[in-house]
Amino acid sequence: MGSTERFEDVSPIDEEVIGGVARGGAAEAHAAVAAARDAFAGWGKIAPKERAEVLHRIADGVEARVGDLAAVETRDNGSLLRSHLRSVMPRVARNFRFFADRLLALDGSADAAHEGYAEHVTWDPAGVTVVISPWNAPLMLATWRVAPALAAGNTVVQKPPEWAPLTASLLADIARDAGLPDGVFNVVQGLGEEAGAALTSHPDVARIAFTGSVDTGRLVARAAAENLTPVSLELGGKSPFLIFADADPEAALRQAVNQFDNAGQVCLAGTRLLIEGSIYDDFIDHFTEAAASIRQGDPRTETTDLGPLITRIHLERVAGFVERAKADGARLVFGGGVSAELGGLYHRPTLFVDAPAGSEILTKEVFGPVLTAQPFTDEDDAVALANATEFGLAATLYTSDLARAQRVSERLVAGTVWVNCFFVRDLNAPFGGSKDSGIGREGGVWSFDFYADVKNTVVAPTPPSPHRSTEGEQERRT
Repeated sequence: MGSTERFEDVSPIDEEVIGGVARGGAAEAHAAVAAARDAFAGWGKIAPKERAEVLHRIADGVEARVGDLAAVETRDNGSLLRSHLRSVMPRVARNFRFFADRLLALDGSADAAHEGYAEHVTWDPAGVTVVISPWNAPLMLATWRVAPALAAGNTVVQKPPEWAPLTASLLADIARDAGLPDGVFNVVQGLGEEAGAALTSHPDVARIAFTGSVDTGRLVARAAAENLTPVSLELGGKSPFLIFADADPEAALRQAVNQFDNAGQVCLAGTRLLIEGSIYDDFIDHFTEAAASIRQGDPRTETTDLGPLITRIHLERVAGFVERAKADGARLVFGGGVSAELGGLYHRPTLFVDAPAGSEILTKEVFGPVLTAQPFTDEDDAVALANATEFGLAATLYTSDLARAQRVSERLVAGTVWVNCFFVRDLNAPFGGSKDSGIGREGGVWSFDFYADVKNTVVAPTPPSPHRSTEGEQERRT
């Protein structure tokens, strides 16, 4: 018998209650792990080709319901409907297709032999995987983990974000309709400190994948350490966006303004604009002018560029960063608070300059539409400023000098560096962060390396047959 408790799901668009969601706790978490553990006995033994076929059917189901999924997630987390329709939900389907196909492409046969010994690598199913997903792109970021875990032969328990929980349950329906066996994919709705804590500390869990804050990531890692459960942690960033004087000015400006996307609720966003001194004042002027054209409003409207923040709690958090930045001496160029026309959770795009070195606004993740700008003198200065945080998730740099791009990229501490582009994600490539931005890499074979138990089988050279050995011995004696 499940819990009868509920928590309210509130839409950030108008702060109206969408409905009550089951508030699962330890009992529900343990039941889900037990169901996943039981189902693993069958799913883990299914041939890779059959697993891949099921994942492709899930992708078919996602594509058939893109409109429903997009509408629900926009209402749930306030992201742009047009983005959900055109890119986010199609990416959800692509996550399943990619890892289904990547599973079939795994090849451990091209291994180095040692003195005649043959070696062969296999990726064996590990067991129950817990996926704890964030609210800024809940379905896409969940399936980035769910898809490879299922492809690897694991069973999954997902704990959706309580601030945007709905599309996870729709995915469970789609997976069931696609023929995924009972217990292979389980959803436990609930709060992080209740359901999430019970899942991450469970001794029958083989893998934990978490996306969220650094503080919560530390709690997850501590809980996992008690059972020596491997973890993959993606914990956010404070990414630099470097613009050299020789950069394409229009391209750099366009992408710089794009860092306000999703109301700044993007872990990869280059929220620290680092601009070469000779073009600094001119770039700030053009950036201010371009940002003024951002259209903020209801994310369900086609012409809207910027929606609301996720909750009242998060709005107050972002506002706290803004007020403390002012108190620290940073100068506000534009924005700085809630839209006078829209009210609610619609925080205006904001830019600070002249922030003191080492101040909070330059070093801590705001996760809102708040950017800073700083001038630099040369490459050494640019790299020093770029690396001056505890984060290392991503970095972006614009320059027409490819030799410089290579020099600077090599010195930046980041899991991903984009040169003259932004947000380009190949699912074959490794993804993850350095320093406080996380632990581990996923994507392509790196995902299978994490979600599977990687095994190397070493076979000795075939010895001579006993008959031949006997004959040879007789010949030597003669």
